[in-house]
Amino acid sequence: MTSKKLAIDAGELSLAQQAGQRLMLGFNGAGMNSRLQFLIQELKVGGIILFSRNLGAFQDIRQLCHDVQEFAAGVGQPPLLIAIDQEGGQVARLKAPDFTEFPGNSFIRTPADAGHFASVTASELRAIGVNMNYAPVLDVTLPDNPGIMEGRSFGSYPELAAALGGTIIETLQQQGILAVAKHFPGIGRTVLDSHLDLPVVRDPLAALESRDLIPFKAAIAKGVSGVMLSHILYEKLDPVWPASLSTVIARDLLRTQLHYTGVVMTDDLDMGAVTRHFDRTAAVAQTLRCEIDQILICNESPAMEAAFEQIHRGIHDEAALMRLSIESVERILTAKRRVFN
Repeated sequence: MTSKKLAIDAGELSLAQQAGQRLMLGFNGAGMNSRLQFLIQELKVGGIILFSRNLGAFQDIRQLCHDVQEFAAGVGQPPLLIAIDQEGGQVARLKAPDFTEFPGNSFIRTPADAGHFASVTASELRAIGVNMNYAPVLDVTLPDNPGIMEGRSFGSYPELAAALGGTIIETLQQQGILAVAKHFPGIGRTVLDSHLDLPVVRDPLAALESRDLIPFKAAIAKGVSGVMLSHILYEKLDPVWPASLSTVIARDLLRTQLHYTGVVMTDDLDMGAVTRHFDRTAAVAQTLRCEIDQILICNESPAMEAAFEQIHRGIHDEAALMRLSIESVERILTAKRRVFN
């Protein structure tokens, strides 16, 4: 697999490259194609995410990841983050017989279980050229209502989620895979699926601090490379914007109060929680002001080009956004250096 040293700093990238680094995009097809080339060369994306639609046999996936990095190098782009959701259980894109299937977080009981899952997963991801895993899920469910996270969560004990999630983060990252803790500040209290509509949590911050935030604090202490924000409206924290678009949550809570200095990213902006309630242009504009580093758009559409143009225009026209952009891109490049240097 191609290994390219990453020596460039954010300020050395063009504004177009800075804009592109802020995007993590999905695509169609199971091999290198003209659309994927466009995303890399013209939109200058910081990363791509793989779904089942992109995955063939082991060698095909490995070739795809190799071709993506070779093409990026050939057109003068920094190496890409190549991400996947490989949580185990119901959310695991890579399947048998080429990959090990695990039953999921609800079956992980001990640090040894967590370490085994993470070690095997890291080895298999590294072998195909994937360098970022959108795991672990750190959402703590309610004892009497596991909600939509049943099977994906470690359960209703925050200290257990903190310990097991921390082991997964440490093991993945020690073995060359960037871990992403999700879905901050926790969606274990919800019963509505944000893929479909906008869930609302009405509990105050004190309630979240006593339960939901505990595993995320542990993840931050472990140096987790990324934190994914949820598409949930936490009414007592920010009555207007969901966490994925909230200055109060992304900047004030996660950055300032919890001192997180890694990559902060949205969940997929194609999800119903966003598309049914917020204008896409307003949503992208909001991310630029929230110290959110990467926008995730999973389905091919003109929204990808529009987001790139909007980010590029914003950092070109506003000095404050340019300053924030350089800081965001430097965080992204810092994460990349962990796997490319």
